[in-house]
Amino acid sequence: MARTVRDYVTFLASKGFILGEEAYGFIEFGQQYTDTSDEIVIIAIELTLKIQKEFDGSFYISLLEQFKAEDILNRKQAFHHIQTLNLM
Repeated sequence: MARTVRDYVTFLASKGFILGEEAYGFIEFGQQYTDTSDEIVIIAIELTLKIQKEFDGSFYISLLEQFKAEDILNRKQAFHHIQTLNLM
């Protein structure tokens, strides 16, 4: 798994999923706004893409805010939270 957000975005690009400039802005803003680690940002990007089938900046930021509010610190907790909300 990618260790930094930049690594993850590069990984996505290598798989043919190119994020636009607007997406990069949301990703950076969301991470700074919520003061969230790269690991949680990567999870939020991944879940946004899986649930929305595209990058939705508002959804991504909402996930980051929820993860912060619920003190979610890892992938297992994040997926459990999403499942309890019936989003996946």
